[in-house]
Amino acid sequence: MGKRQVVIVGVADAPLEKGVIPGGANDLEIQARAAKAALDEAGLKLSDVDGLSTAGLWGIPGPGQFATLSLSEHLGIRPKFSDSTNLGGSAFEAHVGHAAMAIESGAIDVALITYGSTQKSQRSRNLGGRPPSFSLQFDTPYGLPNPVGAYAMAATRHMHEYGTTSEHLAEIAVATRQWAMKNPGATMRDPLTVEDVLSSKTITDPLHLLDCCLVTDGGGAVVLTTEERARDLKARPIYVRGHGESQTHMSIAAMPDLAFHTAAAESGVRAFEMAGIGPEAIDVAEIYDSFTITVLLTLEALGFCGRGEGGPFVSNGRTGPGGAFPMNTNGGGLSYAHPGMYGIFLLIEAVRQLRGEAGERQVANVKTALAHGTGGVLSSGATCILSNH
Repeated sequence: MGKRQVVIVGVADAPLEKGVIPGGANDLEIQARAAKAALDEAGLKLSDVDGLSTAGLWGIPGPGQFATLSLSEHLGIRPKFSDSTNLGGSAFEAHVGHAAMAIESGAIDVALITYGSTQKSQRSRNLGGRPPSFSLQFDTPYGLPNPVGAYAMAATRHMHEYGTTSEHLAEIAVATRQWAMKNPGATMRDPLTVEDVLSSKTITDPLHLLDCCLVTDGGGAVVLTTEERARDLKARPIYVRGHGESQTHMSIAAMPDLAFHTAAAESGVRAFEMAGIGPEAIDVAEIYDSFTITVLLTLEALGFCGRGEGGPFVSNGRTGPGGAFPMNTNGGGLSYAHPGMYGIFLLIEAVRQLRGEAGERQVANVKTALAHGTGGVLSSGATCILSNH
């Protein structure tokens, strides 16, 4: 049997309601809602799912330590393939790659990837008060705030080496907000200027409050199957053309190069090689934006601009509506939502853009999209290249 073509046939995100899930749903129920919506969109049932992937920080210590067991019990399914790989925010792009390989080989036919978090409602994002262990014992006791301090160190180094400015970083936040203003589901929709970003509270120098992602509740789901199976389903299939992943460190002290996102560079090369295209073929990019510096480093690492050229590349509205490089078109983690691990929303938005379903924020003539997740403190990278043909 030849290799089977993998497609995405369903996506959904749980209602956000400005960051609070209505009805007080827990993390498992959020995932169940998103899963049902994505399967309904595809025209599939839970009983069709034979591969299950999820990751998160819910229920730890406790049942969340066995995430797919807890979720499959809640959903009432018995998958023969499960994946609870947790690389941080990049986990879901990695899940797509793993599920694609399982489907290609014939091991499974339908994969469901989910995420859910009530970190805002539960006020569970704060990592303070927890004893540092392993490599973190060399960071936390000395006052490094996690994770923002690590990203601030990377930003400082990039500024030192290449002359990048806070204004450059602010341009990313402003363009992302302009996309959010076109998205009724976005958490933050008020107009934003570079000066607004620069005058917002400094969280960890040089990063300001508006350089940092939101803290919200939320969840999402993605459904994959074969091109052949998709012919009998409702949704327009979106093709998984390429995927790659990499990881380089846990503690920021072990990052190979503070001014370069090595994991993103490695995952991107693998994804582009598999897809048989280069960065110039991408019509819309969904790039993990935990912080503005994350985006700038990722753009350079993926080859959209040269090393050290990220600041000028994002200037003058280039990544916003009407710009030459549409990016983070739903408003991103900076303005749309960020329920702890944002990677699944990159995939959801990429699929909607490829289907032409993004409403006022729709980019014209989208044929190929890239979704790239970053996890930890610039620790991991996972890249997916999708197309509608």
